[in-house]
Amino acid sequence: MCENIMRKEYDFSKGVRGKFYRPDVELNLPIYLEPDVAKFVRELARAKNTAIETIVNSWLRQDIALIEERTTTPSPPNSK
Repeated sequence: MCENIMRKEYDFSKGVRGKFYRPDVELNLPIYLEPDVAKFVRELARAKNTAIETIVNSWLRQDIALIEERTTTPSPPNSK
């Protein structure tokens, strides 16, 4: 008999709701870089003697600042 087949019904009567819920736990997102980007970041981090995540976080913060600047800066008035 194949063990990968799901049962028609499951008994959760003894389950405990929220047993593993931790409201203060921070989720760390895995980020997967393409090989060429990963190689570049690895080499840059090695050259600067710093962690890869420090480089990537710095770049992301710069991008966030640019995006926020563009979305909060009013457009110049039409010069007609």
